[in-house]
Amino acid sequence: MENIYEPKFVKITEIKQQSPTVKSFRLEPTGFFNFDKNDDGSVFYPGQFLLVGNVGWGESAFGIMSAPHEDKSIEIMVRAAGRVTNYLHSLKEGDKITIRGPYGNGFPIDFYRGRDVVMVTGGCGIPPIAALIEYIINHRSEYGKVYLLYGAKSPEEVLIKDKLEEWRQHDINVIVTIDKAVPGWTGHVGFVTDLIKEIHIDKKNVGVAMCGPGPMMNAIEKIIRPLGIADRNIFVNMERKMQCGVGKCQHCTCGDKYVCMDGPVFNFDEIDKAWDQ
Repeated sequence: MENIYEPKFVKITEIKQQSPTVKSFRLEPTGFFNFDKNDDGSVFYPGQFLLVGNVGWGESAFGIMSAPHEDKSIEIMVRAAGRVTNYLHSLKEGDKITIRGPYGNGFPIDFYRGRDVVMVTGGCGIPPIAALIEYIINHRSEYGKVYLLYGAKSPEEVLIKDKLEEWRQHDINVIVTIDKAVPGWTGHVGFVTDLIKEIHIDKKNVGVAMCGPGPMMNAIEKIIRPLGIADRNIFVNMERKMQCGVGKCQHCTCGDKYVCMDGPVFNFDEIDKAWDQ
């Protein structure tokens, strides 16, 4: 029987500088294994995560940002912020690292089917949202209106700019805002919460997906609820709180739940009042 907790070596085939502190890494199997497929042909579900690192350096949890049905490679995004992430930033294309997973549950793609979908994210919270968008694009006729509300501190912090433009060609309403006006920026200015007025949805037939900083999601919740969207239609990815990924360090406790073991995606009413403690 395969040990799902055994690290597997992958090769870095592409590194992109997404911002001054963020890089994306495309990873491919080294030839000793292939990515396992689910019953629907995908290699992971949007919202699941990997534990990535190397022997002697440790591991960190990262949401997967590539298209779920792409089985030749998998892609993550890494902000340099600590021992493991700075190590990953020191690597070059062709180097090998280890992965475990995918772990956790994903966004409820079947629940979203037939509904309008509103996705809200900020900063480095975009990877699992990106994977969800890629899934929807691959099944575009099965979903209604789709909005991405994306907030960043500055134009330099807007990640995967090439993907944002590509998604617009697939009937995804991409709306980006930055915190403060700067010369040359012609888009929205202000917090991502200000973008709610830009969307036009069927409030009784909509699903919400969120991933990002706690204060941003907390503010969004105060706006989405007054719109008449029920808590059971709101799903939150809490991956930013994870550390060990296997329920041992207690870094990701959220009320009576562990994000890594019970999530990272939760229905909002599961973690209301406990999600950002």
